[in-house]
Amino acid sequence: MIVDDSAFMRRAVSLLLEKDPEFYVVGIARNGIDALEKLHRFQPDVITMDVEMPEMDGIETLDRIMRERPTPVVMLSSRTGEGTEATIRALELGAVDFFLKDRLLADPVESSVLADFHSRMKIAASARMSADAPGQEGDEPGLDLIRPADKPAAYDLLVIGCSTGGPSALQSILPRFPADFPAGIIVVQHMPPGFTGPLANRFHHICQMPVKEAASGDQLLPGTIFIAPSGYQTTAKKLSDGRVILQVREEPVMLYKPSVDVTLQSLAPIYRNRLLSAVLTGMGNDGLEGCRAVKENGGIVVTESEESCIVYGMPKAVYEAGYSDVQAALPRLFSCIMSFL
Repeated sequence: MIVDDSAFMRRAVSLLLEKDPEFYVVGIARNGIDALEKLHRFQPDVITMDVEMPEMDGIETLDRIMRERPTPVVMLSSRTGEGTEATIRALELGAVDFFLKDRLLADPVESSVLADFHSRMKIAASARMSADAPGQEGDEPGLDLIRPADKPAAYDLLVIGCSTGGPSALQSILPRFPADFPAGIIVVQHMPPGFTGPLANRFHHICQMPVKEAASGDQLLPGTIFIAPSGYQTTAKKLSDGRVILQVREEPVMLYKPSVDVTLQSLAPIYRNRLLSAVLTGMGNDGLEGCRAVKENGGIVVTESEESCIVYGMPKAVYEAGYSDVQAALPRLFSCIMSFL
């Protein structure tokens, strides 16, 4: 189902989707009120959602969808300040993914862009949806976490890697860290350029720890959350005086910028057995080689289990390779992370 107040966009998106025979547009809606009525009538597998609409905008509509009939939603976003802020909020509320509108407005649309759009829509359509509101999970009672007896009991740095579904998963974890958390945190979330800054700003206002987009020269210290900037790779360097600083650069060129693998491979030899890596929901296998490096250096790896992942790709790759020390569903991940302190 296509939800957009622009007749041009409704038709354009419909035509682009139906270029792939696996898609059929069951309905279109011009605003949120229209979308909610048609949601129950057509029961679509996946929805594209505009943000700015009259009567009921995309954010309120998304919130209602997640409460009334959880359905995968892909937001059609702009790169403008308001557009990025709204997109971050939508991802926190449970939108599976987003796609930049301007990439769909070219005439003709590049074949690689169209293939990417179709791929993201298919992944979204197969996403695991929950009736629970994002960010409201508590620890499940009666479930004991098992800590391997031969693993260290403390770490100095936590690296969290995620992709599709990551912002809503992070929403349920990051605000729970106390202000005096005794380790530094780096978050590597796959996003297009221009979106990690607003993501960091959003979390800075809802977390107990300060949150900032990482920059070259930032010192890794306990009590700060760094968000790896999109479009670049975030690595680390240990100085002669023992301080560890971040380096944000364009190399190496890889599919993902930022890449969980690049960050972990840089940090593992520095922090060794005092590094904990958590791989959350996301498509692909970024993080697999990074977690291999973590294990080779004596660190700890935690993965999100299939039952709570929006897309069970990244953690599945790490788990099946045998690098995961503990696997836990999202409601238990924070306790799992804290149990190693």
